Amino acid sequence: MGGAEGAEAEIAARQGLPFQSIAVGGLRGLAPWTMARNLGRLALGLVQAWRIVGHFRPHVILATGGYVCVPVVLAGWLHRVDSLIYLPDIEPGLAIRFLARFATRVAVSFEASSPFLPASKVVVTGYPVRRALFQVERETARHRMGLQEGERTLLVFGGSQGAHRINLSVYEVAAQLAELCQVIHICGRADESWLRERRVRLPRHLRRRYRVCPYLHEEMAHALAAADLAVARAGAATLGEFPALGLPSILVPYPYAGAHQERNARILAQAGAAVVIADAELSGQVLLSKVRELLGDGEALARMGEGARRLAQPEAAARIAEELRRLSRGGR
Repeated sequence: MGGAEGAEAEIAARQGLPFQSIAVGGLRGLAPWTMARNLGRLALGLVQAWRIVGHFRPHVILATGGYVCVPVVLAGWLHRVDSLIYLPDIEPGLAIRFLARFATRVAVSFEASSPFLPASKVVVTGYPVRRALFQVERETARHRMGLQEGERTLLVFGGSQGAHRINLSVYEVAAQLAELCQVIHICGRADESWLRERRVRLPRHLRRRYRVCPYLHEEMAHALAAADLAVARAGAATLGEFPALGLPSILVPYPYAGAHQERNARILAQAGAAVVIADAELSGQVLLSKVRELLGDGEALARMGEGARRLAQPEAAARIAEELRRLSRGGR
């Protein structure tokens, strides 16, 4: 179950999974009239979720946070169905703080999340990632992505929607970055057109070294494995995917939405796996300088990679699955 306009609908369709959409709407930082409208949408979503849960009759519910999960977990609670919430970020948002009262268990990636949640419900599982991330080899990944072996490779992305600030910074120094390294730039759909135009204006020998794409599905594992360094927001996935591959990173946390990405970035930075640049301080020249510094220091990159690997938890998905099995059998 999920929102009709969210990425989950497309992902479920690509995987051939049955999908039911419900009405959803956020509440944080909105105008009063928009908040009132979204409260109405959440109420409608609760009615829809109550009907779907009643018809499907699940043994257990897995929810992964966000406002879309509020109607689902509440519907399960009304139908007396146990639920496990998985918190991907370090700090829970409003939705998970609220739903923790109704959930049976709350799974978290790191112990640092525990103080924000009811202690009796927390279980530390780690961040689940695709098994392919632990299996794909760099040489295979680079061949799959059409990259030159032996060349430094930079991966830039800002989550499923892209990150405008990061995209603007790369736009400013695209030629210099392409001179320095091969670049895979996952930019989101909103900024795709003008970044592709920027690529077209590059000299031919640099154009081959700067790849622009709005989104990657199955190829994302190969893009991560092929990279020597990533420039990214500090969304929850960085807590699992970068450690799985030992990928050093330059993180630019999104400063809004409760600034929860700041805590995510801090975990990686404290482990020596990442360098953090504040969103307000990011520019093309700042980015270029830091990328040049890190790609030019193999020992520093190696240390950052080891710092990332120390955070990897390959059994996280299995731990979450075991919690779900236990709840489905009536275990508390």
